Amino acid sequence: MKSMTGYGRGESENGELRLTVEIKTVNNRYCEIIIKQPRQYMALEDKIKKYISAHIERGRVEVFINTKEKAEKTGEIKINFAQALAYDKALAQLSKEVGTEYQPDVYRLFNLPDVICHEDSEEDLDAIWLMLEEALKEALAQHLQMRQKEGDLICADMLQKLQNLENFAAEVEKRAPMVAENYREKLTSRLNEVLGAAELDQERLAQEVAIFGEKCCIDEELVRLKSHFTQFREIITAKGPVGRKLDFLIQEMNRETNTIGSKANDLAITSAVVEMKSELEKLREQVQNIE
Repeated sequence: MKSMTGYGRGESENGELRLTVEIKTVNNRYCEIIIKQPRQYMALEDKIKKYISAHIERGRVEVFINTKEKAEKTGEIKINFAQALAYDKALAQLSKEVGTEYQPDVYRLFNLPDVICHEDSEEDLDAIWLMLEEALKEALAQHLQMRQKEGDLICADMLQKLQNLENFAAEVEKRAPMVAENYREKLTSRLNEVLGAAELDQERLAQEVAIFGEKCCIDEELVRLKSHFTQFREIITAKGPVGRKLDFLIQEMNRETNTIGSKANDLAITSAVVEMKSELEKLREQVQNIE
């Protein structure tokens, strides 16, 4: 089981370039990959996303790619002669209109917009991808190690909370058979106070107790709850993403717990249900952090 929170950093370099990749993830219902990279590497974005999604299945993933050139590059200088001649012709006409002698100035033309074009040499994207892949591999290894370590801690915490739930459920199961008998004793006592010396109809009393016992019976809910506990233990130790499955299972546990609380009609069981709901809420919060 892995956490959805993690960080990793990787580097790769050759004789001309040092490339750094940082990966940061936080909680998200789905896998959302956001890449911040130099514009000239945009063509590699799909490759990067596929590489990352093969290792990360859930979470908001932010990838930062930075480069630093180890040696200065000299790109090709190109002159837009057509633009320069157009400027020269326009300046000559302007001089004629204002009545001054036109003296061509090459340096002035050189500095006018769009006359000089600086073209960087094209990047070898295949070579860049090999460097990127190496840096991504290192960053992902660190990142996944961090996620696994945090995931193990979350797993231990969740198993402890599950044990607490099982203990409370055991208390409820032990208390449940006493509810109907306690109701019989209280009802008998109240009827004796009301009727005084009059004879109590035992058959009617038994019927009332039976009806009450049927209403407050929580056997089915307890059986389903114990089944959910078993499934939870199996899922939490399984390989691969388990967050959504556990989230659904916690919802089902919460549903059964609420039903027990509404049917029990007993102070001790109600108190145990309150504790169970508290543990379930803590579990639900933790599940939001795992893949």
